[in-house]
Amino acid sequence: MSLALSGIGVSRGIAIGKAYLLQRGLPEVSEYAIPKAQIKDEVTRFIQAVDAARQQLKAIRNQIPVDTSQDIASFIDTHLLMLKDSALSEVPINLIRSRKCNAEWALKLQRDALVNVFEQMDDPYLRTRKDDVDHVTNRIQRILLKQEGHTQDSDVMPLKGRIIVADDLTPADAVLMQQQGIAGFVTEHGGPLSHTAIIARNLRIPAIVGVRHARRYLNDDEELIIDGRQGVVLAQADEAILHHYRRVQSEERRYQTQLAKLKGEPAITRDGRVISLQANIELPEDVHAARRVAAAGIGLYRTESLFMNRDTPPDEEEQLAVYLQVLHGMRGAPVTIRTLDLGADKQANGGRDERPVSSNPALGLRAIRLCLKDLSLFRPQLRAILRASAHGPLRMMVPMLSNLQEIQQVLQLIEESKQELTRQGLKFDPALPIGGMIEVPAAAISAQFFAPLLDFMSIGTNDLIQYTLAIDRVEDDVNYLFDPLHPAVLHLIRHVIQAGHHAGVPVAMCGEMAGDTRYTRLLLGLGLSEFSMQPATLLEVKSIINASHAGELAAQALDISRYGHAEDINRLVAALNRE
Repeated sequence: MSLALSGIGVSRGIAIGKAYLLQRGLPEVSEYAIPKAQIKDEVTRFIQAVDAARQQLKAIRNQIPVDTSQDIASFIDTHLLMLKDSALSEVPINLIRSRKCNAEWALKLQRDALVNVFEQMDDPYLRTRKDDVDHVTNRIQRILLKQEGHTQDSDVMPLKGRIIVADDLTPADAVLMQQQGIAGFVTEHGGPLSHTAIIARNLRIPAIVGVRHARRYLNDDEELIIDGRQGVVLAQADEAILHHYRRVQSEERRYQTQLAKLKGEPAITRDGRVISLQANIELPEDVHAARRVAAAGIGLYRTESLFMNRDTPPDEEEQLAVYLQVLHGMRGAPVTIRTLDLGADKQANGGRDERPVSSNPALGLRAIRLCLKDLSLFRPQLRAILRASAHGPLRMMVPMLSNLQEIQQVLQLIEESKQELTRQGLKFDPALPIGGMIEVPAAAISAQFFAPLLDFMSIGTNDLIQYTLAIDRVEDDVNYLFDPLHPAVLHLIRHVIQAGHHAGVPVAMCGEMAGDTRYTRLLLGLGLSEFSMQPATLLEVKSIINASHAGELAAQALDISRYGHAEDINRLVAALNRE
């Protein structure tokens, strides 16, 4: 009898291969006192371990083929930068000296403090960055402890055609294993927003995360099937099941070949409706991935990475240089820059603010609320974006609006910045489009009042769903309730799109829902004409759009939005997608 385990499919595709159980538990660390005379040696030992970790990562970075996407290498670069950050390179040394403790214990104390900061963050994407802290500190710990396997990244393991089953994988693991020809991987922990999950999607490695106790139920060398779309791992499959999945696997390869042919084609429905398909990016280097799939532009450039992991925020000139890098990288395609979306728990100085962390940061001082409270943070960004707008098609987007007073304040600050730049003789686009993210239910319900004040609106489904349903989508105990097809969510999406249409204001969607092909036809039917998503999903969304008749979908989508039971909605959406 076949054994089926469920998890979160983070990278689509079918993989069939022998299991390779990676037994590499977290390093166990104990505290012990260091005599005063040996403190200097202990500090030296820590510094050498950090340097050894840096050399390991550089070696991995150098093994990445030159034709590989720059955004893959950027994940390794992130870990290299973390090794330089004082939070990891200096604070543990101070702890060794002040507590007279061993290096392993000092690093553990600092790791726990950093993870605690990230765990309190309200933004799901940024909260998963605690995984990067673990990946980097565990690498240093294994070197300090001289554990077997701490250099396993560079070992030659018999991985070709294997399905890796592990507690978790670092981005470095994923890159090296892909080069060795793994078929796919399964991890017991992790989520869809982790760096490893993002790399899996970019490298097109079928992957499933969050399969609890997978190594307890699966055996080394037994044949596995993983379905990256459904998030299912199958073991002990009979010949009939294997035959089915081999056929699906073959069909998937043909499908991917066909998708590649759509790169230069327009996104246009069968009844002639032109759809704009744009990309979401985190870093300037991500424009390469957007261009590879011929994205119509950048629909969401998150600027938070500019402000994180540093002692002081970037000044106007530094921001301007980065924004121009993105703008020039897109070679004339429009770029939408989202203003800063930090929060009370994640300040520009890397979370070392003296201000107390909010007891409920998801509802606290974040995004536009923080920017309007701290104009020293906001004004330089407004000026930098305005100045960048003189060099190409740029749009500014304001996150987490909840009332009209906020957008009115923002517009006034923009006007003041324009006057300052004019007096200084600095160029900018006087007609720079200003948009708002609709991700708070209050803003969605009030969309008809926001629309006349904005040049465009963009629905941020990640937060909109989270706030509407009062659940945390990265919390294991409740993330099963995260449902984009909940009738309340569909009602809000439909209302925002209609409000935009009535006011003659374009409405886009930049949340994960925009890039999920299960919802493409429904969103078309609801009237959405601008989608922004991870580049890896863009061509597949385009193929669905090009095969759809928007007019015919409108009546069906309206019918679906009138239902109140999840079972009915899911059944009707599945039928819509089969047509």
